[in-house]
Amino acid sequence: MEEFTTAYKYKKAKNKVDNLRAFYIHFAGYIIFNTTLTTIKILDDLDEGKTLQEALFDFGSVFMWLVWGIGIAFHAFSVYGFDYLLGKNWESRKLQECMEEELRLLHKKD
Repeated sequence: MEEFTTAYKYKKAKNKVDNLRAFYIHFAGYIIFNTTLTTIKILDDLDEGKTLQEALFDFGSVFMWLVWGIGIAFHAFSVYGFDYLLGKNWESRKLQECMEEELRLLHKKD
């Protein structure tokens, strides 16, 4: 039984680390890719005669960051969400509550 518990804990921890790594890669790509494209777009806009402020806050530049940012937010929520939203060990506490409720119901039937 102890081997099963240890293997389960290892698999769960490995899965969490893999998810974190995937999120970090996704986030790094988001920053690098969007920074590069935004810089190119701003330089093009400046060559066309726009002011720096107009080039920085151009809809195309902002839209690109926002759309991909929504994807990043969903990815972050999938990796970090439950701990930050529902507190640490929420799933374990809720499972324990449900098991205790089932035991109470079983004892009432007897």
